[in-house]
Amino acid sequence: MTAWTVAIDLAADAGPTFLRIARSISEDIRRGRLRAGDALPGSRTLATSLGVHRNTVLAAYRELVAEGWIASEEAHGTFVSPQIPDVSPRRFSTQAAVAREIAPRVGFDLGPSRISPLPPPAPLPVPASKSLDGPMSLGGGIPDVRLVPAAELARAMRRVLKRRAVEVLSYGDPAGPPSLRAALASMVSATRGVAARAENVLVTRGSQMGIDLAARALVSPGDVIAVEALGYRPAWEALRASGARLVPLPVDAHGIDVDALEQLCIEQKVRGVYVTPHHQFPTTVTLAPARRLRLLEVAHERRLFVLEDDYDHEFHYEGRPVLPLASADVHGVVVYLGTMSKVLAPGMRIGFVVAPEPLAMRLAAIRRVVDRQGDHLLENAVADLLEEGEIQRHIRRAKRIYAERRERLAGLLESRFASVLSFKLPSGGTAIWTRVANDVAIDAWVARAEELGLVLQPARQFAYDGKSRPFLRIGFAQHDEREVREAIRRMEAALVASTTVRSKAGSARVSRALRSSP
Repeated sequence: MTAWTVAIDLAADAGPTFLRIARSISEDIRRGRLRAGDALPGSRTLATSLGVHRNTVLAAYRELVAEGWIASEEAHGTFVSPQIPDVSPRRFSTQAAVAREIAPRVGFDLGPSRISPLPPPAPLPVPASKSLDGPMSLGGGIPDVRLVPAAELARAMRRVLKRRAVEVLSYGDPAGPPSLRAALASMVSATRGVAARAENVLVTRGSQMGIDLAARALVSPGDVIAVEALGYRPAWEALRASGARLVPLPVDAHGIDVDALEQLCIEQKVRGVYVTPHHQFPTTVTLAPARRLRLLEVAHERRLFVLEDDYDHEFHYEGRPVLPLASADVHGVVVYLGTMSKVLAPGMRIGFVVAPEPLAMRLAAIRRVVDRQGDHLLENAVADLLEEGEIQRHIRRAKRIYAERRERLAGLLESRFASVLSFKLPSGGTAIWTRVANDVAIDAWVARAEELGLVLQPARQFAYDGKSRPFLRIGFAQHDEREVREAIRRMEAALVASTTVRSKAGSARVSRALRSSP
């Protein structure tokens, strides 16, 4: 059969020349101008007619072969494929042809859910270079992603792709790349006193996955797990999803009440306890030394597992950070959770679990079923940055900036809300836990702030019983000076505009306090 005479207008499209040629040919096949079995001109002939290099035509033909539009037969030429890719999917039922949307109801018994609905994520802060008219959040635990060494990360990813593309783009170890596991083991050993080896480390997509994997590995339906009565709800839901029966324990100025845990163990068969001992979430207090030792003793005596979530260890501003429970664990009761997502950015889902090797192996086996493996390209790049010291430099820089922002927020709260909020400056973390005056209706204040485009975090969001309490958690890491002043302005306007006081006398007191603020 005589080859088809090509008529391609290269000026009618944008992009690389070989792709313009490929798109033109595939479009002619799609609309029927070219039919299955039609011969295409040789690469030299087509290149000459189009005034391009032969390699450009060869690249276009390779693209079309890869997509299934054409087939090349050695010594015979190039032809339109006998099996042309479907332009549109074929319907397999007359009912499917009528349907336009997914059915509004499930067509089978869904059964009860073990997970309670979670609130939507808070809006991200507005970048400093843009208008401050958009939504803002004073929620805690949000790092400033603008500080991430993005250029260095991009270079590290390019290096990894150049040197080990096949390795990092293929299936790999569910536990994570050996280089990152070794780097994380070295980090926790040097900075947190946890004598870990690479075999003790499992890389996860954030600490939340670590909690979920630990729950799957350790919890059976009906197991009693103790948690902090003010705490981290997503962790509770992960434990509950594995069938745990949660029991909240009181939290005070010294952390979780270990005496209450011991009493619970006397009354019930307890399987484990989930704690945030370094900077208790959300109150930021550090678990007292005596309680730390007693917690490890109770766990050993009662054969409990201790799920230790050290979610922001790096951000400690006064004195030396307290070492984690895992650093003093000689009986193998602690499952230690950490994350790089707070150090770098929430969108970079890298967390880790440090545990005795038999448990680490079990977690890796579960992870293989749940997620197969992580993002080995990103994980290898982060390993490179750790080995080069780039992340360590970033932590030092972010720590200095966050310390300044902590002082700035504390000063603004003291000057603008002196008679409304009281607090103790936290030694670490990324938020300040404030007590709200009794004559201020905190939930109305929060609701009015949301109407003004500001997200505040009241204590009831962290309360196991969901009841209102006179506390706010106010984050300082994510905003620069210009942004935090705008956030405080909205917070003040929300207090004035809302029905936030319980009496006329209280209303007058708040108004006077805000008017007299500098």
